[in-house]
Amino acid sequence: MVKKLYVGNLPFSATEDEIRDLFSEHGTVHSVRLITDRETGRPRGFGFVEMDGDAAEAAASALNGQDMGGRALKVNEARDREGGGGGDSRGRDRDRRPPRRDY
Repeated sequence: MVKKLYVGNLPFSATEDEIRDLFSEHGTVHSVRLITDRETGRPRGFGFVEMDGDAAEAAASALNGQDMGGRALKVNEARDREGGGGGDSRGRDRDRRPPRRDY
């Protein structure tokens, strides 16, 4: 069974190939996805790695806290998103606001 791992606190210079090489020491890597900002295209410092179950657990255990580019990696099993996002900076969902009325 394939597991998805969250990899956080990545150096902004990290590449998918570097992450794949690092994790492949613990088993077969099925995919690597580094997250970038939608507007600027700049790295956000985290991503996801998919591996087989036992290999994923071994990689998470071995790599959590390991230094990469002067930063201690945070590696754990990815959780499903909660809430779905989409709100504005005040925590409100723009699509659910009543329409604006100009009097």
